[in-house]
Amino acid sequence: MMQLSKAEEQLMDYLWKAEKAFMKDLIEAFPEPKPATTTIATLLKRMQDKGFVGYTLYGNSREYYPMVQKTDYFSKQVGGIIKTFFNDSVSQFGSFFAKDTNLSTRELEELKQIIEDEIKRKKND
Repeated sequence: MMQLSKAEEQLMDYLWKAEKAFMKDLIEAFPEPKPATTTIATLLKRMQDKGFVGYTLYGNSREYYPMVQKTDYFSKQVGGIIKTFFNDSVSQFGSFFAKDTNLSTRELEELKQIIEDEIKRKKND
């Protein structure tokens, strides 16, 4: 799967939240100063070419919608990070995440709980 640029990711995030939106809705979602219509049009075109965005035509207006789920996109991104920066080792990634990201004790406890719940779920599948 292709990657999105930072600008495309930001636009995609608005689209994931909205589920479908016209160009004016997407521009409206941006903070001031609003991006130019041409900028958004260019980003949307690129994102269509990459297979991330589709649209439905209503007269001359296009209603855009995501063709990729947010969870699918980010799980692939994390997979790519693990492969590239952690020698494809999930345990190296986990170790880095736990030790080098300054998580609080509470955050680590929450993470541990999530992992334990997931282990239980997988054992029961």
